[in-house]
Amino acid sequence: MKAVIQRVSQARVTVAGEEVGSIGKGLLILLGVHLEDTEKDTKWLAQKIANLRIYDDQQGHLNLSLLDIDGAMLIVSQFTLLGNCRKGRRPSWKNSAPPELAKQLYEDFIKQVEKLNITTATGQFQAMMEVSLINDGPVTLILDSRLDR
Repeated sequence: MKAVIQRVSQARVTVAGEEVGSIGKGLLILLGVHLEDTEKDTKWLAQKIANLRIYDDQQGHLNLSLLDIDGAMLIVSQFTLLGNCRKGRRPSWKNSAPPELAKQLYEDFIKQVEKLNITTATGQFQAMMEVSLINDGPVTLILDSRLDR
């Protein structure tokens, strides 16, 4: 499972001109599911992201987590994160989970985040979405549950 994590002061997702999810201060998560991912990946990644110390403390040091600041999380499915661009000019999607598995694990990731009492909002699975955000920092990180554990 791969996640692009962006610290935001606000973010929102629209589908066909209608807002489907928005947050204020928190994290925008672009989430890609690998075909070999399991619920173990969703739990690990949710815990890891929620506890990343990427917010300033009173001394201006990155010592606080999303949980510490009571921030929110906007979670957007994005299978293109698994695109392999090594050969040719057209990305290969062979490592992306099939839609049924991807949806199941995307929804499980959301449940894992909610279990941590984090306010969550989401995009719409398999929809053409427009994502807008105001980066805070900017702070942008990439995590891969297959590589970073």
